[in-house]
Order: sequence, then structure tokens, then C-alpha cells
Amino acid sequence: MTRIAVPALGSRGDTQPCAALALELAGRGHEVVLAAPARYAALAAPGVRFVPLSVDPATVLDGEEGRAWLDSGPLGFVRGLRTVVEPLAARLVAEVDAACAGADLVLAPALGAFGRHLSERHGMPYRILQFQPSEPTGEFPNPLVPLATLGRLGNRASYALVERAGLLVLARLVNRLRAEVLGLGPLRGSPFAADRRERVPVLCGVSPLVVPRPRDWPAYVHLTGYWRLTGTGGTADLEDFLAAGPPPVFVGFGSMPCPERVAGEVAAGLRLAGLRGVVQGLPVAAGDDLLPVGEVAHDLVFPRMAAVVHHGGAGTTGTALTAGVPSVVCPFFSDQPFWGRRVAALGAGPPPLPIRRLDRRELAERLLAVPRHRERAARLGRRLAVENGVRTAADLIERY
Repeated sequence: MTRIAVPALGSRGDTQPCAALALELAGRGHEVVLAAPARYAALAAPGVRFVPLSVDPATVLDGEEGRAWLDSGPLGFVRGLRTVVEPLAARLVAEVDAACAGADLVLAPALGAFGRHLSERHGMPYRILQFQPSEPTGEFPNPLVPLATLGRLGNRASYALVERAGLLVLARLVNRLRAEVLGLGPLRGSPFAADRRERVPVLCGVSPLVVPRPRDWPAYVHLTGYWRLTGTGGTADLEDFLAAGPPPVFVGFGSMPCPERVAGEVAAGLRLAGLRGVVQGLPVAAGDDLLPVGEVAHDLVFPRMAAVVHHGGAGTTGTALTAGVPSVVCPFFSDQPFWGRRVAALGAGPPPLPIRRLDRRELAERLLAVPRHRERAARLGRRLAVENGVRTAADLIERY
């Protein structure tokens, strides 16, 4: 039996795949710790020890300061890393460090090179978890770059550029945390480059049916398929609404803070297209054609929808594609434009509609185009449904 620690440091879309991986490993007899924001305790299955983290990115982003940070543009975003993130970072690092101490192996998200820091402190090996394909390749640019291609050389160079930009902004904070919380010396060079030199295994929880494996990736980088966790439960209101008419459209933007105008435009866009809607996280009024909902299990709900309108988070995109229904992706930032382009390239939905451009007419136009994408979305969904990415990932973890 191996003691394995799995820190999950983001939103539900980042945490749920980690919980799925933890469940699979616990079922194979390993002692597994899942460290994640306290609100996700229910994702930890019996046999997995859950360690709650007091820092919750979704709560931070939903606050007034977090909303202002996201709306502040590139320079404001960089400044906000210091004013919004830094006060919470020391507590988060200390809690993750305590959760991972004593582990034989850490499965660490690529974010912040956490695995390397913990390995330096405690001496245990680590594996890198990715939720988007972030290993350098000439086939497409870094998913954080909002362009389809920069050419083969530019695509490959974009990965180093993104990593260096991040280090430039965060190096002082990272070194302060390494010294004050972990008792380590300053970084010497890029931790990401060091991981590649040492060929630290990378597990990317994305299906090769969605992003074909780049031909120039090294053998220690693995595209495993999605790490899916089966949801539970529903609501009587939702069941009644589904039974009362044709399949509706699901609209939800995860933990993204939406401009106030979006709720009204979504409701009007659905009505303009003549469609019913299940709307999550937006202040819409309930009616015969609209049902506002709270937390629901996407993997259970999406297959019963006519389409899914979402922000293009990696987890939500994977769940919608697996459900076999078309997506209308409305990206905010980060890797979301990348996933919007992939959905359109696969024929599983119309071109993405950036949230800043979302209005009732643009949304209705895309919803009316959905029937053209149903067949290809359904075909892809059937193929994804038989993949077992979590088993593939666990096999690789045990093999190394």
C-alpha cells in the first residue's frame, strides 16, 4: 500500500477529476488523502481521507474584490495577484504542506509547480497533473494564449513565454513562501524546465479524441482520457420541469463571476430561440420556460439537455462532450477560448461566443444552429463514454 496525496487547488472543475483519481487509487488499496476547498468534501468517496483547505478560489472570485480583479485588464490582473492572492497564499501553502507531509507520492497539479516544492521539502516523488494540454508542442500554442496558432516555432515558444511571464510576476511571492512556509531556498531557474529535464511523468486528464496527442510530446507525457466522477441526486423541481416539455438548454458558467446584464440576455436569448432553459448560478425568474437551479450533477443532467451553454472550463467541456450534446461555449479568459475552439473544430457546437459579446441575438443565433451539430456531438459522446481515463491514469501511476 502506498500513501498518496492529491492536492486539488482550484474550482469544482479542477477538484472533481482529482476526486475521481483518488477514488480509483483508494479502490486499489492505496491510502489516499484528497486536500481541497471545504465545500467539496462531498466529492471524497469512502476510503479517501478528505483534508479541507480554508482557501476557496470560487469564494475569492465571487467577492467584490475578486470581481474587480477579473475586470481590471492585464495590468490590473497582475497587480491583483499581489493584493488578492498573496494574503491567502501563505495559509494555502501551509495547509497543503501539512496534508502532503508523510506521503510516499504526491499527485500535484501543474499550477505553481507545487509538486517540486513539496518534493524538495519532504523528499517524496511526485507526478504532475494537467487539466489542459500544457506540455510544449509545435501543433498548437499554450492553451492560455487566445490564438489558434502562431506557427510551429511560435506555438512551441509560447509555452516558455507563458511560464516565464508567470515566474516574472510571481517569483518574489513564490520565494517568500518557500522560505517562510516551507523552509526552502530560492528557486534557481524555472521549475517547469527542471521538471522536463528530469522527465517527471505528466498525466493529462483529457481525451485524445478531443485533443489528439501531439506527435512531438516526449514519452513521459500521457494523455489519459478524462477522469470522471459519477454524480448523485437531483431535485424534484428539475424532474418536474424536464417532464413538462421538450429537452431544455442548460446554461451555467461555473464559478465565473458574470456581468449583471448576462442573466437578462440569457433569458431573452432562450425565448428568442423558442427554447426552454435550466439556468444555474444566474438570477433569472422561474417560469414555465425557465428553471433556476443550484448545484446539480452535470454528468447526470447534461445528457438530458438539448444543448449546454457554458464558460468552456476544462471539466465542464469534457462533461458536455461526454454527454453527447452540443455546446455553446462562452469563454471568459484563461484556457476557455482554447476549449471553445476545440468544440467548434470537433463539430460539437458552433463557434464560441465570448462572454463580453453575449447578447440575446448572438445567443439565439447559436442556439438555432445547434441542430446542425447534434449528430457529431452524439457520435463523439458515444466514443468518450467508453473511455476509462481514470483507470489509465492509475495504471500509469502504479507502473512508474
